[in-house]
Amino acid sequence: MDYFDYTWITFMFRWGHVLSGVMWIGLLWYFNFVQIPSMPKIPDEQKPAIGKVIAPAALFWFRWAALATLATGLVLALLNDYIGPALILGIGDGVPKHTAIGIGMWLGMIMAFNVWGVIWPNQKKVLGIVQVDDAEKKKAARTAMLFSRANTLLSFPMLYAMVSAQNLY
Repeated sequence: MDYFDYTWITFMFRWGHVLSGVMWIGLLWYFNFVQIPSMPKIPDEQKPAIGKVIAPAALFWFRWAALATLATGLVLALLNDYIGPALILGIGDGVPKHTAIGIGMWLGMIMAFNVWGVIWPNQKKVLGIVQVDDAEKKKAARTAMLFSRANTLLSFPMLYAMVSAQNLY
């Protein structure tokens, strides 16, 4: 068997896509279902550990998992010859799989943009990586939280579209 044949290569990109996607969405859900709701219950003297140790590490893996998920997904779509039809949501080709995977791809791209273009730049202000005054830090925390919540909401239809494309069509 040739270990670098088409089947093996596409499998490796799918495996990478699934692994990075699990990490990305897992951390997204951790932030929104565990960390944010738990913060008011944490004693003030313990909160610096979140901002100085846990959040920076989690955000590192979060943003790079988002990029890896996006990159491996786009390569997978290219290798399987559906990147064009999926990006135009299957319009005109009558292939439901292209519509489903396309919806998932677009939602994933929007979510990845939110991570790199909005959430991370604002989290750098919150964590003190970028120095701002307290009012700007408070505004940045709210913006990051709202976009993170938006990504959480988008993750459900995105995952549904991705899984349905692979299993229903």
